[in-house]
Amino acid sequence: MIEKPHRFLIDRVSSYGEEGRAYLRRRKLRGKPFARVRYRGGEEVALDPEGERGEMLFAVARELIESPDAGH
Repeated sequence: MIEKPHRFLIDRVSSYGEEGRAYLRRRKLRGKPFARVRYRGGEEVALDPEGERGEMLFAVARELIESPDAGH
């Protein structure tokens, strides 16, 4: 059965829209601070930057990065 032309266009435009949304979502996620902690047993945990542990970790990291002795 031949696909109706307007259905083809709708599918194509929808596909482009989905790709655009995915791009914006990835871009938004890359702009946020991110930390992943790996424990000795191999367990990895992604910390929420707005959670208590995440705030503490980001504060310490910021101090280390911004300290005058950081490069030495």
